[in-house]
Amino acid sequence: MTAITINIPSNDVSFFKKMMTKMGWTYTMAAEERQVAKPRLYDPETGEYLNDKTMKVIEDARQGKGIAFTGSFEDFKKWAEEV
Repeated sequence: MTAITINIPSNDVSFFKKMMTKMGWTYTMAAEERQVAKPRLYDPETGEYLNDKTMKVIEDARQGKGIAFTGSFEDFKKWAEEV
């Protein structure tokens, strides 16, 4: 087997993949092409995406990092009223 590196314009990648499959060839994508896109949240009120800092806080919270309070909403309400 011989490895060959070629560059394909983005709008031709789908066609290229189909052609490779039909010919029984295999391919691998360059490391930067394989990277998974960062999750992003869209704010329809502003028409913008949340910035990286805000997304980091959300991801940390999903993983339980930096959480100041856990419990029910009722417990939170009591806690907030006491402070």
